[in-house]
Amino acid sequence: MSQKLPKSIKEEEFKLLVSKLRKKNTEAKIAFLLAYESGLRVSECKNLQPEQIQANFIQVLSGKGDKDRTVPLPKTWKPYMKDLLPIKKTIRSLQRNFTTCVKKAKLNPEYSFHSLRHGFATRLIENGMPLSHIQMLMGHSNISTTNVYTRARPMDALKSYEDLF
Repeated sequence: MSQKLPKSIKEEEFKLLVSKLRKKNTEAKIAFLLAYESGLRVSECKNLQPEQIQANFIQVLSGKGDKDRTVPLPKTWKPYMKDLLPIKKTIRSLQRNFTTCVKKAKLNPEYSFHSLRHGFATRLIENGMPLSHIQMLMGHSNISTTNVYTRARPMDALKSYEDLF
């Protein structure tokens, strides 16, 4: 049985996506940022409490499978964002905001909110982070779950081939 490859949003697409948010939609912007730059799931974005934010990391409590993990605080995080936690929008509302922005930005219609998290993992792979570290940041119990991101970038394999021959 073949496994579908994750649909990972790319950095330039993320910037375009965020540019399509209405100025007052700060909660959605924060959720998008947390998913793309910290690898949080939509439910983890929604449930994040201000006290979980530390100087340069986020303590994710009771994530999927009731597991705790530590992830990096987004580099573009601003102090005022902590004051807007917890996010009051519903998960469904955040997902709708995402879908609307994808349409406005004319991005891949197969993208879902979870594509932000996939983008986080894919960027880490592309930048050479060890798979075991990515597994820890993503909160995967099994390395094979993390390993799917190595297959999501077939162009990398082709480039490696080109470099060898």
